[in-house]
Amino acid sequence: MKRSSDRILVSHAGRLSPENPEFRALEQRKSRGEDIPDEVYIPQLEAAIREMIQRQVDMGVDVISDGEAGRFNTFAKYGKRIEGLIYRECKPGEVGAVVFDSRERRTFPGFYKAADAERFKDGAPTNNQMRMVAVDALKVKNIDIIAGELERFRRILTELDLNDRDAFFPMMSPGWLDHFIYDEHYGNEEEFLYALAEVLRPEYEAVVNAGFILQLDGPDLPDKWATLVPEITLEEYRKKAKLRVDVTNHALRNIPEEMVRYHLCWGSWNGPHIDDIPFAHVVDLMLEIKAQAYSFEAGNVRHEHEWKIWKDVKLPEGKILIPGVVSHRTNTIEHPEVVSDRLQNFARYVGRENVIAGTDCGMGGGRMSHEIGWAKIQAMVDGSALASRELWQPVAA
Repeated sequence: MKRSSDRILVSHAGRLSPENPEFRALEQRKSRGEDIPDEVYIPQLEAAIREMIQRQVDMGVDVISDGEAGRFNTFAKYGKRIEGLIYRECKPGEVGAVVFDSRERRTFPGFYKAADAERFKDGAPTNNQMRMVAVDALKVKNIDIIAGELERFRRILTELDLNDRDAFFPMMSPGWLDHFIYDEHYGNEEEFLYALAEVLRPEYEAVVNAGFILQLDGPDLPDKWATLVPEITLEEYRKKAKLRVDVTNHALRNIPEEMVRYHLCWGSWNGPHIDDIPFAHVVDLMLEIKAQAYSFEAGNVRHEHEWKIWKDVKLPEGKILIPGVVSHRTNTIEHPEVVSDRLQNFARYVGRENVIAGTDCGMGGGRMSHEIGWAKIQAMVDGSALASRELWQPVAA
C-alpha cells in the first residue's frame, strides 16, 4: 500500500455515482431485485465503471475504486452468493434491518417518519416490510459472481493503462452484514458471526488474489451502540465490539495486513446521530483489526473534533490513517482550506507520511446528488494539495 511520501495522497470510501442518469435509474431498479437482462445491464455497467475510474484519475485521486457500481447490500446480492438465506415479509413489530430500530429513532420519531416517507416515496418495499433471514447453515453459494466483478475491474484498469495504481475493492465486514441478516438458525450470536465470516472469507481472499486492496466496511464497530434498546453499559458493549474484531480478524487470517484497509463510520444515514459512541471508546479496538490503513469519519460535525484523540493514542508502526475530510452529511461543499486544516491536524500527531485524505463515507449511493459528490472529491483533492505544500515546505536554514 503506497504511503504519502512526498505529498498527501488522496482516496475515498468507495461508492461513487456515474454521470449517466439512465444508468443510475437502472442501478436502482437492479438493487431492488428487478431482473434486468445482462445484455441490457452489463454494457451500461461497464461504461459507468470506466467513466468513474477515469474521472477519479482526471481529478487527481491516487487510490481508486470502481465506484461500487452494481453492488448492493441487499438480498438481490447476497441471496445469489450465500446458501441458507430467505427474504420474507416482516412480522408485526419487526424491522428489516437493525439500524431501523434505534434509540435515536425513538427520540426523533417525526423526523424519521418524514425521512422514510421521502426515501420510499416511489413505492418500493420499505426496510420495515421485508427482511433477510438465515434459516439454515450458511454456505458459499456462488464464488463466480465476485470473480466476474474483479475480472471486470481489472480489465477496465488495463484498458485505461492504470494497473500501476493502488486500487481498492470494498466489501462488508461480517459484523456489518449482521445488521442486515437476522439469525433464525444458529441461535447464538458468536456462532452466527463466525458463520458469516466463513462465507465472506473466500470473497475477501479473491479480492486480494486479484491484486486489489481489500477494504472492509465496518460501521458495526461503533454503530451497533446506537441500535441497542435498551442501552447497555460501555463495558458490555466493548465485549460485543471485541467479538466483532475477533471475527473480522478470523476472516482475514490468510491475507497480509498491507493488503487491507478498514473503513469505520457511525452509519451513513443523514440524521441527528446524538447516540454515536465517542471514537475514543473504540479506537483501540479498531487498531486491533489486521489492516494497514484505517478510514473513518472526521469531517462531520459529530466527530470532527476527534482528531484530538491522536494526541494520546499512538498509531502503531507501519499503519496509515485515512480520515474523512469531506462529508456526505451536508450538501455544502467544504472549502479546500478546511480540508487542508483537517489533514494537517492529523499529520501533526501521527506524521504526514501516515495520512491519506479520504471521505467520511461513499459519495454515491443516493446519499447526495452525483454533482455534489464529485465536487466534494475535487475539494478534497485541492485541499490535499494545499496541505502538502504546508507539510512539505522547505525548512528555513
